[in-house]
Amino acid sequence: MAGLEVLYTCVGGSISCPQDAVVCFVHWEMIKSGYRCIGSGDEPCSSDKKSELLPADWSSNKELYSLRYKAKDSDTQLLLKAISVDSTLIFNLMSSGTQQVSDLTVNISDHVEADQLRTFDSVFRDADSLSEKVKTQLLPSQETPTGQKKGRREESEEQRRRREDSDPLRIPNRQPRQGPPPHWRDPMVPPFAAGGADLDPFGTRGGGGMIVDPLRSGYPRSGFDPSIGIPDILPPGAVPPGARFDPFGPVGRHRPGPDPDHMPPPGYDDMFM
Repeated sequence: MAGLEVLYTCVGGSISCPQDAVVCFVHWEMIKSGYRCIGSGDEPCSSDKKSELLPADWSSNKELYSLRYKAKDSDTQLLLKAISVDSTLIFNLMSSGTQQVSDLTVNISDHVEADQLRTFDSVFRDADSLSEKVKTQLLPSQETPTGQKKGRREESEEQRRRREDSDPLRIPNRQPRQGPPPHWRDPMVPPFAAGGADLDPFGTRGGGGMIVDPLRSGYPRSGFDPSIGIPDILPPGAVPPGARFDPFGPVGRHRPGPDPDHMPPPGYDDMFM
């Protein structure tokens, strides 16, 4: 609790009840989190200035405490209110920018010795637990005070990307190759045998050969063999095995239909055509 003793000693003359001690403790947690007190009350005034100390009239109302804070390195403002209800103190913290509200209820007798208000060493009870509650339930996250700086960094990064995209002389970054790998020549083929495949009409040397036959071209076949015949059209054996045959008419019942997206007419997607 470094610094809390100095603060408590400075405002000791204004502490007259256990509620004051709890508010002083929460105020110090605000200071440690990067905020500075700028005044009391709900409305700003001309005398506001950032300070680690509490305002002179901070404990004038024992039923309702109202303090205003501002982030040390930004313009984020927070309004802290503490309402005394029976033996508890209910804190509410609201951000003026986001209007987000957090709250914390403190059981005063669990953390303050009412008869030790003048002795700092023994006034607070289970201070570590109270500090953890304030940090996790009441205070904004640690990124909040520097939120605007973070936003500026993100904005500058986006502006840099826009400038790079609009620069016609900029060489774009190399992207990994997309799609299938290129077809490389077989290294076992003699390099000076260009055109040699034309001398082999049957394509036994790895070339395409000179016989145009889609059924023997090496591409996947449709599964249709004309030599077995076509029911009601050609009898079995009508087409010799291996002969070139151009099928006609419907072949089987499971042949897929035409693709509706294949070669659509102009303006097919225009609803006003």
